[in-house]
Amino acid sequence: MPVAPTRLLLVRAGLVFGGAAVLLVELLSAIGLLNRLTIAIAWAAAAIATGYFGRKRLIGIFPIIRDRWREASRVERVMASLLGALFLADLVIALMSPPNNFDSQTYHLPKVEHWAARGSVDFYPTIIDRQLAMAPGAEYILLHLRLLTGGDALYNLVQLAAGVGAVLIASRITAQLGGGRRAQLVAALIFGTIPMVLLEATSTQTDLVTALWVGSVATLVLDELRRRTSWPAVLLMGTAAGLTLVTKATGLLAAGPLLVVWFAAQLRQRPAGRAVPLTVAVVLAKAAVIAGIMALISGPFLWRVQTTYEHPLGPGHLRDSISMQRHDPASVLINALRIGETALQTPAGPVAAGPIRGLAHAIGVDPDARDITYWNTTYPYESWPPDEDRVSLPVQGTLILIGAAVLLWRRSPARLYAAVFWIAVLAYVTTVKWQPWGNRLIVFLILLGTPLAALWVDRLLAARRRAIAGATALALAGGALAGVFAVSYGWPRRLVGHGSVFITSTQDERFIRRPEWGKDYVWAADAVRSSGAKRVGLLQGYNTWEYPWWILLRGSELVSLQSLQADMPPPAIDTVDAVLCVDPPNGCANYIPPSWNPQTHGSVTYAIRPKP
Repeated sequence: MPVAPTRLLLVRAGLVFGGAAVLLVELLSAIGLLNRLTIAIAWAAAAIATGYFGRKRLIGIFPIIRDRWREASRVERVMASLLGALFLADLVIALMSPPNNFDSQTYHLPKVEHWAARGSVDFYPTIIDRQLAMAPGAEYILLHLRLLTGGDALYNLVQLAAGVGAVLIASRITAQLGGGRRAQLVAALIFGTIPMVLLEATSTQTDLVTALWVGSVATLVLDELRRRTSWPAVLLMGTAAGLTLVTKATGLLAAGPLLVVWFAAQLRQRPAGRAVPLTVAVVLAKAAVIAGIMALISGPFLWRVQTTYEHPLGPGHLRDSISMQRHDPASVLINALRIGETALQTPAGPVAAGPIRGLAHAIGVDPDARDITYWNTTYPYESWPPDEDRVSLPVQGTLILIGAAVLLWRRSPARLYAAVFWIAVLAYVTTVKWQPWGNRLIVFLILLGTPLAALWVDRLLAARRRAIAGATALALAGGALAGVFAVSYGWPRRLVGHGSVFITSTQDERFIRRPEWGKDYVWAADAVRSSGAKRVGLLQGYNTWEYPWWILLRGSELVSLQSLQADMPPPAIDTVDAVLCVDPPNGCANYIPPSWNPQTHGSVTYAIRPKP
């Protein structure tokens, strides 16, 4: 009997859904049938199959939940109720607020619109090459919703579902490591009340989706450490690893070591009477299948990147902006300390930044050097109050680090897992530069570390000394309070205060990050629409918001008049009916002919092609 079978069933279902969603997009794109009709047919078929094969299992989940609730103590019910209330509040926010985070406006969502308009996920001319080179796994799922519904009303539910799934995985891993029911609930509470998790769960970022797939690799690997892996389990592990790679490559910093542990464990599982060479051959075959599934899921995208940029990780300037260029011990140490300080920062601000900068200078490292710091940023950066791009996790983060250290030192079933966690952390701080918004990039590491915190905290809660148990309970309550504050008053989507989803219009919500841009965009879009223009050219900067044009000019054909791809020249300006220009290199005047009579309002310029 597997550990937590219902949660395992949900993990498997999520992987089947994710793998099918990605492969279907690639297949339909390759044969020229990526459109609403074919996606609708595929979903109808999936719904029928799910109803036929999975109805009994899905219905059977509800009695299990009911029985678990009846068995739970009052404290356990309070923890579960708090989590349920927080994610219910997130559901309200996710449904009421349109996508409005910065990155989604620039590249996450515009590429979904390009795919839907073109009926293909092939690359296209653009100056915002993050639309092409950044892994598209989460956006492939959004594309299904876009084609099925015609809009973005359900987009935020993808990350919300990933957040709930990650909470379940954190609790299941805790059970796999020997934690009882209370420890499992503590794991769910720790991860589910992290402000970054709750804020991202109502967004169209991709970090929770990445964490979901990495967590899936972890929980599947733990199942296989003491038995020979069946071929269905091999297929699921390959799917989880492939989805990790096609969603965000940094997730492999954790998924990779986990798969190495699985491989080593399988080599030790030699059946009686089987020769060692045959055992090795079988394990190698299973490893090859995992690699093959990873290639099947992520290979088409990586091939497009390789052939366009001559590197599977994209253009050099994009790689260098994120990855460390120095790997000497001193530079890695300072990078780790900055990442840790930013993640654990309290509302008091970056009080530890001064000593870190002093240490950096003492050991010959510039804490703002471009080769260890994201471009055009300087350390430190305030990561409080709650903002989805930067919010810290001082309580939960501290519990995770201490728990991981204690369990690494102590002989326990979790010792190997703790070692893998620390290897993943080391791999991250060695390869990824510090950046102001780096707290959201480590969500997958936070998920992996949460079970270690839960096991340690559970022991403290059971301590004979009431002072220790009480202090631990207060720490959990403090972390939960931060989560409540994040849901209630976090940014850019909140329940109360200025910008509340209950009192802010959808249009204002879309521009809540840059409210001064809203009127400019609407003014220009109204003028272009009134002109009768059907084909509209875009002139943009590298961080320009492209997505609002797709919303404001729904039904128009939008094309980029710039391109950073040498083999994909953009269309000429005289092939469009109108031009929309927002902060391109060297200004709009260098691109738009004076005869087009360009008009400017704030940050936006538009021009209509003169009639012959």
